[in-house]
Amino acid sequence: MSWAVYILECSDGSFYTGISNNVEARINTHNASKGAKYTKSRLPVTLVFQENTFNKSESLRREIEIKKLTRKKKRELIDTFNFPAT
Repeated sequence: MSWAVYILECSDGSFYTGISNNVEARINTHNASKGAKYTKSRLPVTLVFQENTFNKSESLRREIEIKKLTRKKKRELIDTFNFPAT
């Protein structure tokens, strides 16, 4: 089972970072107001970054690293990967 860490851009311009073993399904859950409490009031959300990892443990470690970044550093990470919004 492959895992990924992802960053969503919320409708208010803020970022939400999470992990999942099915990112597409997780985004659909967020946009159906059944995801994280943080995203429920900031819909819709758009995927702006995804980084695949080998396992859940690695995803959790990477999620923590990303959450500690400043907004500017998160934007640089997103821009570096140049991930197309879906």
